[in-house]
Amino acid sequence: MPDDAPRRNPMRERFRDQVRDEVKDAALAQLADGGPQAISLNAIAKSLAVTGPALYRYFAGRDELLSTLIVDAYVDLRDALAHDADAAPTADRVERVSRLAYAYRNWALAQPHRYELLFKPPLPGYDAHAAPLAEAARSLMGILLGALAERAAPADEAKYTNDEVLEARSGGTQDFQNGVRTWSRLHGFVSLELGGAFAAMGLDADALFDAEVHALAPAVS
Repeated sequence: MPDDAPRRNPMRERFRDQVRDEVKDAALAQLADGGPQAISLNAIAKSLAVTGPALYRYFAGRDELLSTLIVDAYVDLRDALAHDADAAPTADRVERVSRLAYAYRNWALAQPHRYELLFKPPLPGYDAHAAPLAEAARSLMGILLGALAERAAPADEAKYTNDEVLEARSGGTQDFQNGVRTWSRLHGFVSLELGGAFAAMGLDADALFDAEVHALAPAVS
């Protein structure tokens, strides 16, 4: 490191990370209670017993905080899917996709407020297509493409990198097309369930989902 380069202060960095985590936890509580529009940096500052301007040292504004929450949600969902894939690395393609489908739905039902952040702009004027968000979404598609691969691969080789996802997209590969269709079907089902559509019609969502996963088999086998 050059002599004139700024030196890192590990204690200060740990404190900064701790404050950011506390801000995110408070924002997630607001999100669960009232949706994205309920997130308020001033209210968070008050709950943490600091001034509003002090929080701007950690997040430039509400949009940056929201972006962080969205990327975190993508990462957590991706990790949940990857963990399930790692648990059965030698399963055939139909079983891999079936396991992924159940893991996807379970995560969404457990954290609906975070799931809903992923697929629509949380606030008017918010840029939902910013580069960090697109990259996070591709990482999720990478798990799905790994499940759709022709044959099982070791766990550390079963996930597509962001560049490989982009290559599959630009090449219009069959796996990529199947991945988009599979994700669309899963998202459509989960969104209807979270919105209460099945409950309103008196339908058994578990049985419906079992049937939907079974119907996916011809598309991926």
